[in-house]
Amino acid sequence: MENTVKSNVRPFGMRDKLSYAAGDLGCNMSFALKSTIMAIFWTQFMALGETLYATLLLVVQVWDAINDPLLGSLFDMDKRKYKRGKFKTYIFIGAIGLLFSGLFFFLPIPTAPKVMRCIMFVLGYVLWDAFYTVANVPYGSMMSVITTDGSERSQLSTWRSIGSMIGNIVPMVLLPIICYDASDNLKGETVFIAAIIMGVIGLACFIYMLKTTTIRVDESTVIISEKKEKFNVFKAMGNFIKNPPAVGATLAAMAMFIGMQASSTATAVLFQAYFNNAKLSGVIMLIGYLPMFLFMPFIKKIVDRWGKKEACSVGSAVSVFGALLLFLPLGNEIAGLIGYVVAQVFFGLGLGFYTCVSWALMADAIDYNEWKNGTKEEGTVYSLHSFFRKLAQGLGPSAVILIMGALGYVGELGPNQSPAVAENMKWLVAALYTFSAIVMFVSITFIYNLNKKKVAEMTAELEARRTANAEEVKSEEIAE
Repeated sequence: MENTVKSNVRPFGMRDKLSYAAGDLGCNMSFALKSTIMAIFWTQFMALGETLYATLLLVVQVWDAINDPLLGSLFDMDKRKYKRGKFKTYIFIGAIGLLFSGLFFFLPIPTAPKVMRCIMFVLGYVLWDAFYTVANVPYGSMMSVITTDGSERSQLSTWRSIGSMIGNIVPMVLLPIICYDASDNLKGETVFIAAIIMGVIGLACFIYMLKTTTIRVDESTVIISEKKEKFNVFKAMGNFIKNPPAVGATLAAMAMFIGMQASSTATAVLFQAYFNNAKLSGVIMLIGYLPMFLFMPFIKKIVDRWGKKEACSVGSAVSVFGALLLFLPLGNEIAGLIGYVVAQVFFGLGLGFYTCVSWALMADAIDYNEWKNGTKEEGTVYSLHSFFRKLAQGLGPSAVILIMGALGYVGELGPNQSPAVAENMKWLVAALYTFSAIVMFVSITFIYNLNKKKVAEMTAELEARRTANAEEVKSEEIAE
C-alpha cells in the first residue's frame, strides 16, 4: 500500500511554513547551544583537557551508531494509533527530554571530581542525543506527510532553514557577548542560565508547531511496502547506500557540519587568541549568514527555473571560492578582520543555495527510495541521514580538538594561547572551510543524481502508482 492523501484538509499555506520553521527553531535552540559553546565549556571551564574531551566525544559516538538507525527503524515499525498521531507524539516526547538533558549537560560544577565530570559529560550527551533523535527524525520525515508537492516541499525546506538559521544565529551572536568576560574567559554559570532560557524557548516552539501542523498524508500508509515484507534494517542500510540522492545529500550535510560546526572550537580560539576579541566572534559569523537570507524570497523561483541540484552545485562552487580567501595572509589587525568577513560573505553566499533546499533534497531522496525499492521508509532513511550528520558533528569536533592539541592548543590556558598557536588556528579554520566546500561541491554535483528533469519523471511515476493503488483499495472496500 502506497501513501494516500487525505481529503477535506486545509490547503497548504503560510501557516504550514511558519509551523515547520518553528520546529527547527526548537531543535536548534538546543543544538546551537551545544555546537557553539560545548567544547569551550568542557575543555576550558570544566577543565577536562582537550585529549580527554576528544576521547569521551569519540566514546559517545558509539551510542550514535546505535541510536539513530535503531530509533528510526522503531519509528517506522510502530503501528500503534496515537491520539495526536505518531509523528507529533514522538516529537513531543523528544522536546520534553531535550529541555532537561540540556540542563544536565551544562551543570556548572568545575570543582567536581574528574570522574564525576566525565560521567556527567557522557550521560548528559547520551541523553541529549537520544531525545534529539526522538524529536528530530520524525520532524524531518514529517515533511513527506505534510505535502506531496515538490514545490511545496521546497518552500517547507526554505522555511525550515529560516527556523534553523534563527535558532543558530541568535545564540551564535548573543552567547559570546553574554558568556565571555572582559578577559575572554568563559563564564560557566552564565552558560547554564542560557541553557534554561533556550530550553524553554525551544519547548515553546515545538508546542506551537505541534498545534499548528496539518498532516495531509495518511500516516498509516507511509511505510508499508507492496510486498509487506518484514522490516530489515540491514536491507534498509543497503538501500540507503544504493540511493545516490540520499548519499549525496548526506555527504554534503556532513561537509557543511565539518566546515561550520566542527571548526567552531578552532574559530572560538581564533577570536580569543588571534583577533583578541571573543565577544566579536558571533557578530562576524552573523555577517557570514546574512547572504543566505538574500535567496529566501527567491528560492521558489530559482528551484522552479533551474532545479534544486543545479542551484546547489553553483552555490557550492561559490563557497569554495570564499573558503580559499581565508588563506590570504592579512594578519590579525583590521585588514585581517575585513578579509575574514569578505571570505565569510562569499562562503555564506554559496551556502545559501544549499541551506534553503537541503531538506527538500532529502524529501526527494526518500521518494527516490520508494521509486526504486517500492518502500518509502521515511524514518529509516532520514535517521540514517541524521546519523551520518551527527557522526560529522561528533567525530569532526573530536578530530579537530586533537588536531588543535597537536598544533599546541592547551584548553586550560583559555584565551592565553601562544602567538604560534593563535596563528595555527587561522590556517586550521581556513583548511576546514575549504575541505567542507569542496566536498559539498563534489557530493551535490557528481553524486546527487536527481536533477530537475529526473525529479519531474520520478514524481509523475509515483503519483500514477499512488492513484492506481488508491483505486485498487477503493475497489477492494466496495467488494467487501
